[in-house]
Amino acid sequence: MAKHMEKLRITAVKSVIDRSQRQKDTVRALGLRKMNHTVEVEATPQVMGMIEKVKHLLKVEKV
Repeated sequence: MAKHMEKLRITAVKSVIDRSQRQKDTVRALGLRKMNHTVEVEATPQVMGMIEKVKHLLKVEKV
């Protein structure tokens, strides 16, 4: 039986303009396209690491 992962709601609250290409790529890989865009993702260790790298650009909420 599969264990259900916790879901996170991620919103881009700051622009990626004037950020490094690596940060732009990380925000894009999380599924965020522009400011105030929100996505829901599962809280896997990989996603948590990506969020940690660009947390200054995001708002993260537990669902």
